[in-house]
Amino acid sequence: MIEVDIPGMGTLHLKHLVLDYNGTIAFDGNLNSGIEEKINQLADDLNIYIITADTFGTVNQKCQNIKGKMRVLTTDNGSLEKEEFVDSLGAENVVAIGNGVNDSLMLKKAALGIVVIGGEGAAQKTIKEADIVVKDIHDALGLLLNRLRLIATLRL
Repeated sequence: MIEVDIPGMGTLHLKHLVLDYNGTIAFDGNLNSGIEEKINQLADDLNIYIITADTFGTVNQKCQNIKGKMRVLTTDNGSLEKEEFVDSLGAENVVAIGNGVNDSLMLKKAALGIVVIGGEGAAQKTIKEADIVVKDIHDALGLLLNRLRLIATLRL
């Protein structure tokens, strides 16, 4: 678990990290360089979940060495399915990271929602629902690895 006291906001009690795949930790179906190591480092403190529509059909192969669980969407409404998944984990203990429209509800529902702009860009709707906006996934994971950055960004 990661506990971070944010002045003026309260204490985050994070148990789960829910990651979108393509556009967030991957680009054009390929895992971004250096991400596997950072996610595995966070797996010491958080349960890791990668939830995706798997547009390129590569998530299981590309993420086979990640210490986490893969979940491929099964419905036509990925946004609602991702939100329900976060809710099932106990949204108050979830940090969610994504970039697309179908990530907007899970970022809104999670205790901490981070949107990644990255090479694919980020949907305006999702940016509005996020607590934090970062330029790439390395910055997003860096916030969780160096919690003083979280405090500096979120404090009142």
